[in-house]
Amino acid sequence: QVQLEESGGGSVQAGGSLRLSCASSGYQNIRGCMGWFRQAPGKEREAVAGGSGITYYADSVKGRFTISRDNAKNTLDLQMNSLKPEDTATYYCAASTWFCTASSWYRLPAYNYWGPGTQVTVSS
Repeated sequence: QVQLEESGGGSVQAGGSLRLSCASSGYQNIRGCMGWFRQAPGKEREAVAGGSGITYYADSVKGRFTISRDNAKNTLDLQMNSLKPEDTATYYCAASTWFCTASSWYRLPAYNYWGPGTQVTVSS
C-alpha cells in the first residue's frame, strides 16, 4: 500500500522561503511520475512541479521553486523561495504508477496516489 505524507508547511512573510518534504512508503517506482500540486480556497487544484526524470514547472513558480527527488530515501522535496501571497494554498504530494511527459505531468488523472496535504500561508 502506497502512502505519501507531506511536511514542512507553515506561515511565512512574502519574500521568504519554505521547504516542503514528501515521505513515501510502499512506492518503489523510480520511473514513476511524482509531483507537487496546490489548491487555494475556492480554486481548483493545480500542478506546481513534477516529472519522471525531467522536471517540469508551472510558469507561476519557475525560477522560484525547485523540486528534488531522492529515490534511495523515498522523498520528494519542494524548495520554495521568494514566496508570494498568491502561493498561499494547501500543497499536495502526488505519485503515479506511470511515467509522465511534458504533456501529462500537470494532469491530475496522471497520478493515482496523493498525500493529505500541508498548508502554506504567505503574508504580505
